[in-house]
Amino acid sequence: MIENNKKNNNNENIKNNIPEKGPLNFLVGSLTSFSLFIFFYFLSNKIAIYFSIHKPSNTSEIVQSISSSINTLIIGLSFLLTFSFAFIGFGLFIVFIRSFFLKKS
Repeated sequence: MIENNKKNNNNENIKNNIPEKGPLNFLVGSLTSFSLFIFFYFLSNKIAIYFSIHKPSNTSEIVQSISSSINTLIIGLSFLLTFSFAFIGFGLFIVFIRSFFLKKS
């Protein structure tokens, strides 16, 4: 019984110490994510252009196949990172707009 009271007190202390996130937090997070999206978009384009100009030129067919696969993997992961930041920024912006319509209880 005493342990339950201690657990409840700890949970209440943790809940009381964590500040509530507000619209400003969502807006700053959204702008940060969009700026990272723009940075990585240009970086991904430069990576794609670099690998398209510098094609693998090996005499071995296996080495050339592995090299092409790694190039494709790097380009794909860079664009995946890019659009992940875009969707996170878009989602945080939607939460920012939504935070004005919710009433605090």
